[in-house]
Amino acid sequence: MNIQSQHHSTNTPFIPAQNGFFFPAEWHPHVATWLSWPHTEASWSNERQELMFPAYLEFIRTISESEQVCINAHNETVIQTAKMRLLMAGIDLSKVTLLPHPTNDSWCRDHGPAFLINPASGEKIIVNWEYNAWGGKYPPYERDGLIPVEIAHYRHLQYVNPGIIMEGGAVEFNGKGTVLTSRACLLNQNRNSHLTQAQVEHYLCDYYGVQQVLWVEEGIVGDDTDGHIDDTVRFVNADTVVVATETNPNDDNYLFLQEIHRDVKAMRLLNGKQLTIIELPMPDPVFSEDLRLPASYANFYITNGSVIVPTFRCAKDQAAIDILEGCFPDRKVVGIDATEIVWGLGAFHCLSQQEPAID
Repeated sequence: MNIQSQHHSTNTPFIPAQNGFFFPAEWHPHVATWLSWPHTEASWSNERQELMFPAYLEFIRTISESEQVCINAHNETVIQTAKMRLLMAGIDLSKVTLLPHPTNDSWCRDHGPAFLINPASGEKIIVNWEYNAWGGKYPPYERDGLIPVEIAHYRHLQYVNPGIIMEGGAVEFNGKGTVLTSRACLLNQNRNSHLTQAQVEHYLCDYYGVQQVLWVEEGIVGDDTDGHIDDTVRFVNADTVVVATETNPNDDNYLFLQEIHRDVKAMRLLNGKQLTIIELPMPDPVFSEDLRLPASYANFYITNGSVIVPTFRCAKDQAAIDILEGCFPDRKVVGIDATEIVWGLGAFHCLSQQEPAID
């Protein structure tokens, strides 16, 4: 059932924030992690896909150690192929649920559902944002746009349709009323050109259940999403962020990340408190031929028991892991080589979407 359609006759759409729903922080306990199994050449050519699967399977294994992994799989053939790969990798299939949900691509953070919870009522709903593959860059994307409703039906959850384009990698939450995002992405003319910044903020507050929107300007070089926040600034607790940091003034990311640092330093939370900033180094540049890839340690993913960090065969890998171990003393910090995965222009956070528990 679509909540919003219940109210069309009275022209009063269901607004999650007004009904006690909110998007919790990523460290909130999960019921499961959702992925979309790679099956086309949309992000990786056949040769590249074979190279990325060892890291992808290790990602699944690590998630499955502390929570269920639910995977959108394009069709029965893909399901059987996935089962074979999972078995060959020694992954416990009882920890993995493969579902026949057709997809165009693998970046579930952006086309997957946004789960909202209401702890007071014990309810969970899905926000079914519109999706256009990062400004219409990679058609076709219609099947990906149906995934939130497919999952709502599978979970027997109600869903609401805001009617505007949004991507999960564009927003970062502290679970206490604040969302971080970037103007380069959410105010881009290829998303919702009819909306002003104030109107975008209104949608974020209404449909994510936040009270404050904090903006940075840009993203990193090579990011085809036009500047997703999950490559630059991430909450590690309600008032602390790690911020991607480039120390080489000759690097193309240097000025962008300096500007982001200034933006974040000037931010104040709802209680007036300044954010605590922890600097997270950028890896050495990763290239595919002449193309700079969006390699960033900030694209980590938090599970119930671990923090999964992309590594890039770089001397800075261990320093990034050490910093994140200090941020998450209650979780195991696991580095997985993402050099082949980032060839598809994303990493572990981009591939995943958490389903929160209700508490």
